[in-house]
Amino acid sequence: MTKRPFVTKEQLEEIVKEYPTPFHLYDEKGIRRNAQALKEAFAWNKGYREYFAVKATPNPFLMEILKEYGCGSDCSSYTELMLSDAVGISGEGIMFSSNDTPAEDFQLADRLGAIINLDDITHIEFLEKAIGRIPETISCRYNPGGIFKISNDIMDNPGDAKYGMTTEQIFEAFKILKAKGAKEFGIHAFLASNTVTNDYYPLLAKVLFELAVKLHEETGAHIKFINLSGGIGIPYKPDQEPNDIRVIGEGVRQVYEEVLVPAGMGDVAIYTELGRFMLGPYGCLVTRAVHEKHTYKEYIGVDACAANLMRPAIYGAYHHITVMGKEDAPCDHLYDVTGSLCENSDKFAVDRHLPKIDIGDLLVIHDTGAHGFSMGYNYNGKLRSAEVLLKEDGSTQLIRRAETPKDYFATFDCFEIGKKLVK
Repeated sequence: MTKRPFVTKEQLEEIVKEYPTPFHLYDEKGIRRNAQALKEAFAWNKGYREYFAVKATPNPFLMEILKEYGCGSDCSSYTELMLSDAVGISGEGIMFSSNDTPAEDFQLADRLGAIINLDDITHIEFLEKAIGRIPETISCRYNPGGIFKISNDIMDNPGDAKYGMTTEQIFEAFKILKAKGAKEFGIHAFLASNTVTNDYYPLLAKVLFELAVKLHEETGAHIKFINLSGGIGIPYKPDQEPNDIRVIGEGVRQVYEEVLVPAGMGDVAIYTELGRFMLGPYGCLVTRAVHEKHTYKEYIGVDACAANLMRPAIYGAYHHITVMGKEDAPCDHLYDVTGSLCENSDKFAVDRHLPKIDIGDLLVIHDTGAHGFSMGYNYNGKLRSAEVLLKEDGSTQLIRRAETPKDYFATFDCFEIGKKLVK
């Protein structure tokens, strides 16, 4: 099996005439098709809303596309709140889910009218001091602990995660918040990352729906929404089957009918906070082979590096690579595909079978549309690349320019040496 890029070699050869490699390229057509499918999958729930995880791809142009499909923003920091506000998302269109949160972040979230999702029971007092009250609508993040399994497969280990409240704490938190004036409540949980199975969301939903019923019965709290957060993954490897969002939506609906409706809670809204699923497959990193090295291994050096895509370096994550124009050539060469950082982990592929790569070949590194550009950094003085949108009509739009040395040195501009550097 193989993965095909959403862009052709001929298209890419024209694009690189205008935008030098490396750069991240996004597929508008795919983004729109996927957003519409998600919307349809949960249309059965009157209050459904997707809060796009801004951390995954914090680009206002892409956020505005998702906004057209009713998406709000899941924010975790002051600047993500600012970005959401700038694209016209505010009020309950923002879910503020953070941890170890500074007071000023809570204050901005409150000014924007965002729904605040508390990570810990101690944050009740902290929030009250920060904004002077408890909001009438509030959410709490839940962590059941232990190991989260689907059948016999371990999906993740919530007990090791720093996020969320214990079962005892969330019951106590609801009682405290209700006594302090909260009127409408939400429940949020994230138990597994990048699951490539249609079963995850329905199983998570069952855990949260049953919790909601107990919280309502024991505290009298009105549960306004249940936020299934993220965790729906994408098939990074060619032999993986993609999730079917319509099957997932139907699975959640069945559990909703089994658990919430009989408890008289058929008005609860379902929220999601997807990032990787929304944009991951609809972005790629375009780079060019610039060096080859023949030592104990065969190396191909490209003009991108881990500063453009950290996931392989820090997680050992697999990202498929297509050598453009050689999609059907035999993969009879074994390469490490490397960047130029002074770190041995700066490799996009290790011992990867690929077609013969020649200097100048364009390579597409797949599935970088989420947690790609956003995790970039400036180690070794590397400058962050441009982001380009491949529009539905085949034209392109620059949606973030590449950094320049002036950008890199800008924070020195209040010093004499900085004034020289930013000229």
